[in-house]
Amino acid sequence: MNKLKTLFLTILIFSSLAFANDNNYKIYTNIKDIPAKKAALVLGTSKYISKGKENYYYTYRIKAAAQLWKAKKIKAIVVSGDKSKYYDEVTTMFKDLIKAGVPARYITRDFGGFRTFDSIVRAKEIFDLDDYIIVSQNFHLDRALYIAKEKNQRAIGFAAKEVKGTQSYQRMEDRETLAMLKAYLDINFFDTKPKVLGKKIKVNYAK
Repeated sequence: MNKLKTLFLTILIFSSLAFANDNNYKIYTNIKDIPAKKAALVLGTSKYISKGKENYYYTYRIKAAAQLWKAKKIKAIVVSGDKSKYYDEVTTMFKDLIKAGVPARYITRDFGGFRTFDSIVRAKEIFDLDDYIIVSQNFHLDRALYIAKEKNQRAIGFAAKEVKGTQSYQRMEDRETLAMLKAYLDINFFDTKPKVLGKKIKVNYAK
């Protein structure tokens, strides 16, 4: 048992070092500073949390993506997330981005983004994204950009507003630590593949 604990802590330390936010992971918070790219990938999450309460992680990601579009920093958006029997977060993001002013024809839906790893790998393998912007909260972008870098993608991050000072934020941070470890193992030990790949899907770019 002690050997297993030691191994776990060793892997956790190495994964934490790999995810350290340095020059390898360019994360922007100011719309004026971020360079223009062809497309943005918006990582999915549920619109509502328990008892129908608004999920601000979702709300702020939609606002950040719309901000990129209105500032003409991107020419297309891919929304990536899960579609289950009971909830379709991808179509919900699609509809809310349209309400926020993004033309429907420039939003592409990725229904195979069952987790962050899948969304990032599919961005290149299915949608031919390479030099693009990932939209999520800052703590999530470290992991997303690490995966992109390890998959030889030239992605940068645009940080949506954080939701600090809440119980949900603490839960998300705690869960993110384990997710970071899982991503490190997926890439360095397991050679994990996305749950679904399939045929290429063409992204429609604004002129």
